Amino acid sequence: MPASSSHGHPHTHGPDPDAPPPSPEVLARRRRAVWLMLVVLVPAGLATVIGLVVLWPGDGPTQARQVAETYLPPGQTYPDARVVSLQTFPCGDTGAGQATCATAVVEVLEGEGAGDYQQVDLQADVVANGVAEGDTIVLTRDAGADGGLSYQFFDFERTTPLVVLAVAFAVVVGVVARLRGLASLVGLAFAFSVLLQFVMPALLTGASPTMVSLVGSAAIMFVVLYLAHGLSARTTTALIGTLFGLALVTLLGSVSVGVARLTGLTSEETTQLATYDPTLDFSGLVIAGCVVAGLGVLNDVTITQASAMWQLHEVDPAMGWRELYRRGMAVGRDHIASTVYTIVFAYAGAALPLLLLFELYSRPAGVTLTSAVVAEEVVRTLAGAIALVLAVPVTTAAGAFFATAAGTAAGAAPERRISALRARFAR
Repeated sequence: MPASSSHGHPHTHGPDPDAPPPSPEVLARRRRAVWLMLVVLVPAGLATVIGLVVLWPGDGPTQARQVAETYLPPGQTYPDARVVSLQTFPCGDTGAGQATCATAVVEVLEGEGAGDYQQVDLQADVVANGVAEGDTIVLTRDAGADGGLSYQFFDFERTTPLVVLAVAFAVVVGVVARLRGLASLVGLAFAFSVLLQFVMPALLTGASPTMVSLVGSAAIMFVVLYLAHGLSARTTTALIGTLFGLALVTLLGSVSVGVARLTGLTSEETTQLATYDPTLDFSGLVIAGCVVAGLGVLNDVTITQASAMWQLHEVDPAMGWRELYRRGMAVGRDHIASTVYTIVFAYAGAALPLLLLFELYSRPAGVTLTSAVVAEEVVRTLAGAIALVLAVPVTTAAGAFFATAAGTAAGAAPERRISALRARFAR
C-alpha cells in the first residue's frame, strides 16, 4: 500500500495513479456502495443546505460592527511609504543594553498624500527589527487628528514575502501532488470563503455559535473532500466518518464548556469583542473554535482510514465484515497513536508564549492548569482528540459495512471459490 509521511503516520489518500485500472466487478461494487452511502449522506446534505439558508447572515451591519466603527478615527487610512532617510538616537535603557529609537523621513506611496514626504518617529522595537533606508512600511494617515494631518508608523509591509511563500507553497503542492494537489488548493480557497462569508458574519449576528460552526464545517467538508480526493466510494466513506466526528466534537465541546464553566472571555481579543457587543455568546465561541480546529485533522484521519479499508477490500473481496474491520483497525490504531501527538503539539506550539508566561508565574501547577485560559485550550484539545479517536472506528465500521454490503453473490463467488481452493491446497 503506498504511503507517505506528513505527520509521522502513513497516508493512503487515494488510488495509486500508476496502478492498473480496477476490474468491472470492483467498479460495480464501488457504485453499489456509493448508492448505499447516499442513504446517509443525502439527509445530512439537505440538513446542511437548510442550515445555511436559515443561518445565513443578512446584509445589514451587525451591532458589533456599528460599535467598532465608532472607535475608529474618521477617515483613517493605511498607506504604504518608503523610508528615505533614517536618523537613530538613544532612547533609554532596556535593562539588557541601550535602546535605540529613530526619526525617519518617508515618502508616501499611495492614497491622498501620495508623493508627500513626512517625518515619523520609530520606537525601539521597530528599529531593533532592522528597519533601514529603502524599506517599505505601513503608516496610519489620520486626517482628523488634533493639530491637523498626522502620520504614524503602523507596521512593516509584508506583502512580498507572504505572496512569495504562498506561491512557493502552491507550486510545491502542484508539482508533487499534481492535479489532486491543485484541487486541494481550490478546496482550501472554498473553505476560507465559507469561513469569511458565512461563519464569521453569522457569529457576529448573535446566531448560535454551535450551529453556525457545525453547519459551516459540514458544508466545507462536503465540497473539500470530493474536490481533493475525487468522487469515489472511499471519499464517501471518509465523509461519513468526518461528519460523525464533527457532530461528536460539537457535542463534547458543548458538554465540556458547560461543565467547566468556561466564559470564553480569557483573551484580549474576546474582551475587545465584548466591548463591541456584550450579547455575543462567548462560551459558544469556544465550542465553535473546537469544531473549526478539528476540521483538518479529522479530514486527514478519515480519508486515510477509508482508503485503507477499500484497499483491503479490493485485495480480498471475499473478506467478511468482521475480518475487514479487524484489519482496518490494525491500521487505525497506528494512525491514532501518531495523530494524538500531532493535535496536542499543534496546540502547544500555538500557545507557546502563554506557556512561557505560566512558567514565570509563582502559582501552584494545579491552579495554572485549571485556570480559564489554560482550561479553554485543554477542552479544545481533548474534545477534538476524543472525536478524532472515535472517528477512526466509525469510519472503519462504515467502510467495512458498505464494502461488504455492496458485494453480490455473483460478483463475490469467483473470489470465494479461488480463496477456498487456495486454502484447500495450502493444507
